[in-house]
Amino acid sequence: MSNFDLIVLGGGSGGVACARRAAKYGARVALIEEKQMGGTCVHRGCIPKKLLVYASHFSNDFEDAAGYGWKVDGVNLDWESLLKAKNDELNRLESIYRDLLNESGVTILDGRGVFSDVHRVEVNGEFYCADTVLIATGGWPFIPDIPGRELAISSNEALELSSLPDRIVIVGGGYIACEFACIFNGLNVETILI
Repeated sequence: MSNFDLIVLGGGSGGVACARRAAKYGARVALIEEKQMGGTCVHRGCIPKKLLVYASHFSNDFEDAAGYGWKVDGVNLDWESLLKAKNDELNRLESIYRDLLNESGVTILDGRGVFSDVHRVEVNGEFYCADTVLIATGGWPFIPDIPGRELAISSNEALELSSLPDRIVIVGGGYIACEFACIFNGLNVETILI
């Protein structure tokens, strides 16, 4: 059993910042992440969404360019190339997070952390102990158990669609819903925001 001063569950922005800062002050720190380092912001939120927002603006730019003498015939979006570029950037950012943690002296444990008691966490069949365990796991979208639920996706899946739909209905008028409505509309998807 390994002993640490601090175990952080979750490799998102908050968990990484906490782990690095604690290690900087001399604490023995382990960070546990079951998915990709960087969390929601890097992989399912701010960063991929911004890349898609940037891509969606070009349809208007191409349309406006004709008024300035540009001939832009035959312009179309290669969705697969856009997703690859997005994923390449997210992988680059994840490697930066890992490098920053390693340089700070944080032990990275890849896997799902499960409490065995208040100071012990199991990861991949190994047990790790710490005086303090910080839960920094973030959130996950929830689709209610309603008829038609099998037809719905969350913003997570919207970032990984294998192809662009011809039409999409977005339910909700919050910040994320409005951003996705603008993205899909800008990518020439018939978009309805409810």
